[in-house]
Amino acid sequence: MRDLDLTSLRLFVTVCDTGNMSRAAEKSNMVASAVSKRLAQLENTVGARLLTRRKHGVLPTPAGETLLEHARSMLLSANRIERDMASHAAGIQGRVNVLATASVMAESLADEIADFLQRPENQNIQIDLEERISPAVVRGIHEGVASIGICWDAAETGWLQTRTYRHDHLSVAVPRGHPLCALPEVRYADTLDFEHVIMPVNSAVEVMLQREAGLLGKRLLHRVIVTNFEAALRVVRAGLAIALVPREVTALYAEAYGLNILPLNESWSRRRFILCHRGEESLSPAALSLLNALSAP
Repeated sequence: MRDLDLTSLRLFVTVCDTGNMSRAAEKSNMVASAVSKRLAQLENTVGARLLTRRKHGVLPTPAGETLLEHARSMLLSANRIERDMASHAAGIQGRVNVLATASVMAESLADEIADFLQRPENQNIQIDLEERISPAVVRGIHEGVASIGICWDAAETGWLQTRTYRHDHLSVAVPRGHPLCALPEVRYADTLDFEHVIMPVNSAVEVMLQREAGLLGKRLLHRVIVTNFEAALRVVRAGLAIALVPREVTALYAEAYGLNILPLNESWSRRRFILCHRGEESLSPAALSLLNALSAP
Protein backbone atom coordinates (compact mmCIF):
# COMPACT_ATOMS: atom_id res chain seq x y z
CA MET A 1 0.00 0.00 0.00
CA ARG A 2 1.34 3.44 -0.92
CA ASP A 3 1.81 6.15 1.71
CA LEU A 4 -1.45 7.63 2.94
CA ASP A 5 -2.13 11.28 2.16
CA LEU A 6 -3.19 13.32 5.21
CA THR A 7 -5.23 15.70 3.05
CA SER A 8 -7.24 12.79 1.66
CA LEU A 9 -7.69 11.34 5.15
CA ARG A 10 -8.90 14.71 6.39
CA LEU A 11 -11.40 14.89 3.54
CA PHE A 12 -12.55 11.33 4.26
CA VAL A 13 -13.19 12.18 7.92
CA THR A 14 -15.09 15.32 6.91
CA VAL A 15 -17.26 13.34 4.47
CA CYS A 16 -18.03 10.75 7.17
CA ASP A 17 -18.85 13.48 9.70
CA THR A 18 -21.16 15.36 7.35
CA GLY A 19 -22.54 12.32 5.51
CA ASN A 20 -22.59 14.34 2.33
CA MET A 21 -20.03 15.05 -0.41
CA SER A 22 -21.33 18.54 -1.16
CA ARG A 23 -21.30 19.67 2.47
CA ALA A 24 -17.82 18.18 2.93
CA ALA A 25 -16.62 20.02 -0.17
CA GLU A 26 -18.08 23.29 1.14
CA LYS A 27 -16.39 22.86 4.54
CA SER A 28 -13.07 22.05 2.81
CA ASN A 29 -13.30 24.93 0.32
CA MET A 30 -13.26 22.52 -2.61
CA VAL A 31 -15.64 21.50 -5.36
CA ALA A 32 -17.51 18.23 -4.89
CA SER A 33 -15.89 16.65 -7.95
CA ALA A 34 -12.43 17.22 -6.47
CA VAL A 35 -13.48 15.63 -3.17
CA SER A 36 -14.93 12.65 -5.03
CA LYS A 37 -11.71 12.24 -7.02
CA ARG A 38 -9.60 12.37 -3.84
CA LEU A 39 -11.72 9.72 -2.17
CA ALA A 40 -11.57 7.48 -5.23
CA GLN A 41 -7.76 7.75 -5.09
CA LEU A 42 -7.88 6.92 -1.38
CA GLU A 43 -9.99 3.81 -2.05
CA ASN A 44 -7.46 2.78 -4.69
CA THR A 45 -4.61 3.30 -2.22
CA VAL A 46 -6.13 1.17 0.54
CA GLY A 47 -7.61 -1.39 -1.86
CA ALA A 48 -11.12 -1.30 -0.42
CA ARG A 49 -14.42 0.48 -0.94
CA LEU A 50 -14.79 3.03 1.84
CA LEU A 51 -18.17 4.64 1.25
CA THR A 52 -21.66 3.49 0.38
CA ARG A 53 -23.53 6.03 -1.73
CA ARG A 54 -27.12 6.63 -0.67
CA LYS A 55 -29.82 8.79 -2.21
CA HIS A 56 -29.29 11.59 0.29
CA GLY A 57 -25.65 11.09 1.22
CA VAL A 58 -22.94 8.57 2.01
CA LEU A 59 -22.13 6.13 4.82
CA PRO A 60 -18.80 4.43 5.61
CA THR A 61 -18.54 0.75 4.76
CA PRO A 62 -17.10 -1.66 7.37
CA ALA A 63 -13.67 -1.00 5.82
CA GLY A 64 -14.45 2.72 5.95
CA GLU A 65 -15.32 2.51 9.67
CA THR A 66 -11.92 0.89 10.31
CA LEU A 67 -10.08 3.53 8.31
CA LEU A 68 -12.08 6.30 9.99
CA GLU A 69 -10.84 5.22 13.42
CA HIS A 70 -7.22 5.14 12.25
CA ALA A 71 -7.60 8.40 10.33
CA ARG A 72 -8.84 10.27 13.40
CA SER A 73 -5.85 9.00 15.39
CA MET A 74 -3.38 9.93 12.62
CA LEU A 75 -4.84 13.42 12.24
CA LEU A 76 -4.71 13.96 16.00
CA SER A 77 -1.04 13.01 15.99
CA ALA A 78 -0.42 15.30 13.03
CA ASN A 79 -2.09 18.18 14.88
CA ARG A 80 0.13 17.54 17.90
CA ILE A 81 3.22 17.56 15.70
CA GLU A 82 2.11 20.84 14.12
CA ARG A 83 1.41 22.37 17.54
CA ASP A 84 4.73 21.26 19.01
CA MET A 85 6.72 22.42 16.00
CA ALA A 86 4.95 25.79 16.17
CA SER A 87 5.97 25.99 19.81
CA HIS A 88 9.60 25.43 18.87
CA ALA A 89 9.34 28.10 16.20
CA ALA A 90 8.07 30.47 18.88
CA GLY A 91 11.11 29.72 21.03
CA ILE A 92 9.58 27.06 23.30
CA GLN A 93 12.21 24.39 23.82
CA GLY A 94 9.97 21.57 24.92
CA ARG A 95 6.45 20.42 25.71
CA VAL A 96 5.86 17.59 28.17
CA ASN A 97 2.54 15.75 28.52
CA VAL A 98 1.93 14.33 32.01
CA LEU A 99 -0.88 12.05 33.22
CA ALA A 100 -1.53 11.90 36.98
CA THR A 101 -4.11 10.55 39.42
CA ALA A 102 -6.47 12.68 41.51
CA SER A 103 -4.44 12.03 44.68
CA VAL A 104 -1.27 13.29 43.04
CA MET A 105 -3.03 16.31 41.54
CA ALA A 106 -4.60 17.22 44.88
CA GLU A 107 -1.35 17.03 46.83
CA SER A 108 1.95 18.62 45.83
CA LEU A 109 2.29 18.11 42.06
CA ALA A 110 1.08 21.55 40.97
CA ASP A 111 3.51 23.30 43.34
CA GLU A 112 6.38 21.10 42.20
CA ILE A 113 5.68 21.77 38.53
CA ALA A 114 5.42 25.49 39.25
CA ASP A 115 8.82 25.40 40.98
CA PHE A 116 10.28 23.50 38.01
CA LEU A 117 8.95 26.00 35.46
CA GLN A 118 10.21 28.99 37.44
CA ARG A 119 13.82 27.87 37.14
CA PRO A 120 15.64 30.03 34.55
CA GLU A 121 16.74 27.02 32.50
CA ASN A 122 13.11 25.85 32.17
CA GLN A 123 11.49 29.12 31.11
CA ASN A 124 10.86 27.79 27.59
CA ILE A 125 9.20 24.51 28.59
CA GLN A 126 5.45 23.93 28.58
CA ILE A 127 3.72 21.16 30.54
CA ASP A 128 0.29 19.70 29.76
CA LEU A 129 -1.22 18.02 32.83
CA GLU A 130 -4.22 15.68 32.64
CA GLU A 131 -6.00 13.82 35.47
CA ARG A 132 -6.80 10.12 35.03
CA ILE A 133 -7.32 7.09 37.29
CA SER A 134 -4.24 4.87 37.81
CA PRO A 135 -5.04 2.19 35.18
CA ALA A 136 -5.76 4.91 32.61
CA VAL A 137 -2.48 6.64 33.47
CA VAL A 138 -0.55 3.44 32.74
CA ARG A 139 -2.53 2.79 29.57
CA GLY A 140 -1.84 6.31 28.36
CA ILE A 141 1.91 5.91 28.79
CA HIS A 142 1.84 2.51 27.05
CA GLU A 143 -0.01 4.11 24.13
CA GLY A 144 2.31 7.10 23.92
CA VAL A 145 -0.35 9.67 24.85
CA ALA A 146 2.04 11.26 27.37
CA SER A 147 5.72 11.09 28.27
CA ILE A 148 5.35 10.71 32.05
CA GLY A 149 2.64 9.17 34.22
CA ILE A 150 2.25 9.43 37.99
CA CYS A 151 0.10 6.86 39.76
CA TRP A 152 -0.18 4.52 42.74
CA ASP A 153 2.27 1.61 42.54
CA ALA A 154 -0.63 -0.84 42.96
CA ALA A 155 -1.34 -0.32 39.25
CA GLU A 156 0.09 -2.96 36.90
CA THR A 157 2.77 -1.10 34.93
CA GLY A 158 4.05 -4.02 32.81
CA TRP A 159 7.27 -3.19 30.95
CA LEU A 160 7.23 0.52 31.79
CA GLN A 161 10.17 1.90 33.75
CA THR A 162 9.36 3.45 37.13
CA ARG A 163 10.82 5.68 39.82
CA THR A 164 9.49 6.59 43.26
CA TYR A 165 7.63 9.90 43.32
CA ARG A 166 6.12 10.40 46.79
CA HIS A 167 4.27 8.61 49.61
CA ASP A 168 0.95 9.50 51.22
CA HIS A 169 -1.20 8.10 54.02
CA LEU A 170 -4.85 7.10 53.75
CA SER A 171 -6.85 8.36 56.71
CA VAL A 172 -10.51 8.40 57.72
CA ALA A 173 -12.38 11.69 57.47
CA VAL A 174 -15.43 11.89 59.74
CA PRO A 175 -17.64 14.67 61.15
CA ARG A 176 -16.76 15.77 64.67
CA GLY A 177 -18.44 13.59 67.29
CA HIS A 178 -18.64 10.56 64.97
CA PRO A 179 -18.56 7.15 66.79
CA LEU A 180 -15.19 6.28 65.22
CA CYS A 181 -13.61 9.17 67.14
CA ALA A 182 -14.06 7.21 70.38
CA LEU A 183 -11.85 4.31 69.23
CA PRO A 184 -8.20 4.22 70.40
CA GLU A 185 -7.21 3.25 66.85
CA VAL A 186 -9.20 2.80 63.66
CA ARG A 187 -8.94 -0.32 61.53
CA TYR A 188 -10.48 -0.61 58.08
CA ALA A 189 -12.99 -3.17 59.40
CA ASP A 190 -14.31 -0.53 61.82
CA THR A 191 -15.15 1.84 58.95
CA LEU A 192 -17.20 -0.78 57.12
CA ASP A 193 -20.02 -0.39 59.61
CA PHE A 194 -20.69 3.03 58.05
CA GLU A 195 -21.53 4.27 54.57
CA HIS A 196 -18.65 5.73 52.56
CA VAL A 197 -18.31 8.40 49.93
CA ILE A 198 -15.98 7.00 47.26
CA MET A 199 -14.07 8.01 44.15
CA PRO A 200 -14.85 6.33 40.77
CA VAL A 201 -15.38 2.60 41.31
CA ASN A 202 -12.74 1.58 38.76
CA SER A 203 -9.98 3.65 40.36
CA ALA A 204 -7.10 1.68 41.88
CA VAL A 205 -7.84 2.66 45.46
CA GLU A 206 -11.53 1.73 45.25
CA VAL A 207 -10.71 -1.64 43.68
CA MET A 208 -8.28 -2.27 46.55
CA LEU A 209 -10.80 -1.20 49.20
CA GLN A 210 -13.47 -3.49 47.77
CA ARG A 211 -10.97 -6.38 47.78
CA GLU A 212 -9.90 -5.72 51.38
CA ALA A 213 -13.53 -5.57 52.46
CA GLY A 214 -14.14 -8.94 50.82
CA LEU A 215 -11.18 -10.46 52.66
CA LEU A 216 -12.79 -9.28 55.90
CA GLY A 217 -16.08 -10.90 54.92
CA LYS A 218 -17.77 -7.51 54.64
CA ARG A 219 -18.95 -5.10 51.95
CA LEU A 220 -17.89 -1.53 51.31
CA LEU A 221 -21.18 0.36 51.36
CA HIS A 222 -21.09 3.59 49.44
CA ARG A 223 -23.73 6.27 49.45
CA VAL A 224 -22.15 8.81 47.11
CA ILE A 225 -19.59 8.67 44.29
CA VAL A 226 -17.57 11.82 43.57
CA THR A 227 -14.66 12.68 41.30
CA ASN A 228 -12.46 14.76 43.62
CA PHE A 229 -11.45 14.97 47.27
CA GLU A 230 -12.98 18.36 48.00
CA ALA A 231 -16.38 17.03 46.96
CA ALA A 232 -15.84 13.94 49.12
CA LEU A 233 -15.05 16.08 52.17
CA ARG A 234 -18.12 18.23 51.55
CA VAL A 235 -20.23 15.07 51.70
CA VAL A 236 -18.54 14.14 54.99
CA ARG A 237 -19.16 17.63 56.34
CA ALA A 238 -22.85 17.21 55.51
CA GLY A 239 -22.91 14.04 57.63
CA LEU A 240 -23.95 11.80 54.74
CA ALA A 241 -20.95 9.42 54.85
CA ILE A 242 -17.34 8.98 55.89
CA ALA A 243 -14.37 8.95 53.50
CA LEU A 244 -10.95 7.35 53.18
CA VAL A 245 -8.75 10.11 51.82
CA PRO A 246 -5.03 11.00 51.93
CA ARG A 247 -4.00 12.79 55.11
CA GLU A 248 -1.91 15.12 52.95
CA VAL A 249 -5.06 16.39 51.21
CA THR A 250 -7.37 16.66 54.22
CA ALA A 251 -5.01 19.02 56.06
CA LEU A 252 -6.26 21.81 53.77
CA TYR A 253 -9.93 21.27 54.61
CA ALA A 254 -10.22 19.62 58.05
CA GLU A 255 -10.45 22.75 60.19
CA ALA A 256 -12.55 24.75 57.73
CA TYR A 257 -15.02 21.88 57.32
CA GLY A 258 -15.10 20.87 60.99
CA LEU A 259 -13.80 17.35 60.37
CA ASN A 260 -11.77 14.88 62.37
CA ILE A 261 -9.03 13.07 60.45
CA LEU A 262 -8.31 9.69 62.02
CA PRO A 263 -5.17 7.67 61.21
CA LEU A 264 -5.96 4.33 59.56
CA ASN A 265 -4.04 1.50 61.20
CA GLU A 266 -3.43 -0.76 58.18
CA SER A 267 -0.22 -1.85 56.49
CA TRP A 268 -1.53 -0.63 53.13
CA SER A 269 -2.58 2.83 54.31
CA ARG A 270 0.86 4.22 53.45
CA ARG A 271 0.86 4.42 49.66
CA ARG A 272 3.79 4.76 47.28
CA PHE A 273 3.34 6.76 44.10
CA ILE A 274 5.54 6.22 41.09
CA LEU A 275 6.65 8.02 37.97
CA CYS A 276 6.30 5.73 34.96
CA HIS A 277 7.65 6.18 31.44
CA ARG A 278 8.61 4.21 28.34
CA GLY A 279 12.36 4.49 28.99
CA GLU A 280 14.73 7.41 29.41
CA GLU A 281 15.97 6.99 25.85
CA SER A 282 12.44 7.76 24.61
CA LEU A 283 12.14 11.00 26.61
CA SER A 284 12.85 14.45 25.22
CA PRO A 285 15.43 16.54 27.12
CA ALA A 286 12.56 18.55 28.64
CA ALA A 287 10.71 15.40 29.78
CA LEU A 288 13.87 13.86 31.23
CA SER A 289 14.60 17.08 33.11
CA LEU A 290 11.08 17.05 34.60
CA LEU A 291 11.37 13.35 35.48
CA ASN A 292 14.59 14.01 37.39
CA ALA A 293 13.06 16.99 39.16
CA LEU A 294 10.01 15.03 40.35
CA SER A 295 11.89 11.88 41.40
CA ALA A 296 12.14 11.30 45.15
CA PRO A 297 15.66 12.00 46.49
